[in-house]
Amino acid sequence: MKDAKRIVLSAVSSLALAATVWAANPPDMPRTWQDAAKEQSTNQLQSVNGKIASVEKDSFTLSVATDQTTTPGQQLAPQTSTAKTMTFLIDKNTTVDGTLKVDSNAEVIYRQNSGANVAVSVSVTP
Repeated sequence: MKDAKRIVLSAVSSLALAATVWAANPPDMPRTWQDAAKEQSTNQLQSVNGKIASVEKDSFTLSVATDQTTTPGQQLAPQTSTAKTMTFLIDKNTTVDGTLKVDSNAEVIYRQNSGANVAVSVSVTP
């Protein structure tokens, strides 16, 4: 009977030790998962408000204050800043509320894709 208890105790202890070692050193994620996680963090949505400076067939340029870009849910503190221009690509997935017209105000929600700003949605106010 003592031998059976020793065997059971050894097996339980071994399993507990194996679980602890596995939890402390999780296996590496496959490279494709790491790339997807990195891409998702760089494709985070951002928003900006400004005045439309120019409009092209598949892009437009917005004149914005340098401190105006945010991630959704982030509050901006009022600051004095200089204007800069940002160019946004328009693709088949971009939703536009209003008409893109020079000197109109616009709020743009966008993501960065390979260094380019791709507009996800644009809300234009005259």
